[in-house]
Amino acid sequence: MRRHLTKATDYKKVKNTLNEGKLHTICESGLCPNKGECWNAGTATFMILGDICTRSCRFCNVKTGKPFPPDPLEMDRVAEAVKKMGVKHCVITSVDRDDLPDGGASYWAGTIKAIKRIAPGTTVEALIPDFKGREKDIQTVINSAPEVISHNLETVRSLTKEVRVYADYDTSLDVIRYIARNSNIRTKSGIMLGLGETEEDILQTMDDLLDAGCEVITIGQYLQPSSKHLPVKKYIHPDDFSRYGGIARSKGFAFVESAPLVRSSYHAEKHV
Repeated sequence: MRRHLTKATDYKKVKNTLNEGKLHTICESGLCPNKGECWNAGTATFMILGDICTRSCRFCNVKTGKPFPPDPLEMDRVAEAVKKMGVKHCVITSVDRDDLPDGGASYWAGTIKAIKRIAPGTTVEALIPDFKGREKDIQTVINSAPEVISHNLETVRSLTKEVRVYADYDTSLDVIRYIARNSNIRTKSGIMLGLGETEEDILQTMDDLLDAGCEVITIGQYLQPSSKHLPVKKYIHPDDFSRYGGIARSKGFAFVESAPLVRSSYHAEKHV
């Protein structure tokens, strides 16, 4: 499985826009295999609240440590970049900010509102952390009215403590459930395969997400970012990804992306 090289001019344009705005992307921090394709198409997943996470999940390449204070000017810089790039659908994510009283929820809302103000024709997906399950902080994001709110379950219940370390499987389900019950916003989640889960685990995870009100699911192959991260236990065959995608659709998900190189924001414009 290979990714084609991109047009240097399109790639460079996106790179320059991000550099000028002093902006971070999960495309770079997460070593996403789809970066070239997405940047060539003029899209990127912006990562707000810095590039240092307060958590240390064993699958993730984002830096861990003590974050800097939030930059109050970043909200408008993200929105201006969205406008300049002509992005029709924008995905925003962030590091976990357990150091902030609201986990950064107010900053999330400010960024989404800035995009709506400066680039009013752009739809927004908010790929949020769990905010430790605090409903008032989740509601703050809901009130800013993104078109999609996504929160990744990442893995199956039995592997959560090993893979996500700090995060809790049921807390993540509760986040999705709260959004589904308290808004008309489309709900979405994603999982990685190849960490040691069984097929029974995968199917149960689908059922758990559906029960929580999740409408969109992404399923992709876990790739080890470095030797310090969890090893890949198994490479899932593309035919199995197709089969899991069919099962997810038959179970009732409104939209499914299931393939080895799928990531949570891949083809996100289709999920609206």
